[in-house]
Amino acid sequence: MVDAVFFDLDGTLVDTAPDFHTVLNAMLGEAGKPALGYDKVRAQVSNGARAVLQAGFGGNPGEAAFDSLLAEFLDRYVDHLTVGSQLFAGMDEVLDKLEASHIPWGIVTNKPERFTTPLLAGLKLASRVGPVICPDNVAERKPQPEGLLKAASMVGVQPERCIYVGDHERDIAAGRNAGMRTIGVLFGYIGEDEDPQAWRADMYAADTAELAQLLNL
Repeated sequence: MVDAVFFDLDGTLVDTAPDFHTVLNAMLGEAGKPALGYDKVRAQVSNGARAVLQAGFGGNPGEAAFDSLLAEFLDRYVDHLTVGSQLFAGMDEVLDKLEASHIPWGIVTNKPERFTTPLLAGLKLASRVGPVICPDNVAERKPQPEGLLKAASMVGVQPERCIYVGDHERDIAAGRNAGMRTIGVLFGYIGEDEDPQAWRADMYAADTAELAQLLNL
């Protein structure tokens, strides 16, 4: 039995890679650089905007040129949040079933509130979701458990009665550190050199239909 379910955002609940890909390639084209293939961008999205930008432009955070490009990338991205992004296929049905079963669900993400809030509003999820915990709301982001523990407290459920669903090793580590059960989603943003089994999640879901089964929905 499960009393609450929390999701990572990018690569778990919402497929945001299309908009990252579009914004990055627009900037690459304007800079006279070759476009980057969708799969290369997709594999970096769970690592954040810096990793996506590095995949196309190289450079490192802290370098003046890189930081300037990053600021431009983020300004463009915030205006392009829900052009191509959408819930993963079948995820809306998972949320419907959770709501029909009166099981609260929320989001714990490393995506800043600046992007998370308008993204959820644009996808019409803001009125449905319970706790939404961003890095702005905690002192330590994932893989530290603070955000997950805060989310559990907000819905009044003990961590051991919660499940955290994610597509990255840091998500599974955060869930484990919080004392929650974990589900690794294999449809997420997983790089070719990554082995999801090494994350040591309690369960794995190949698609959203399997996710619903694992959640006993």
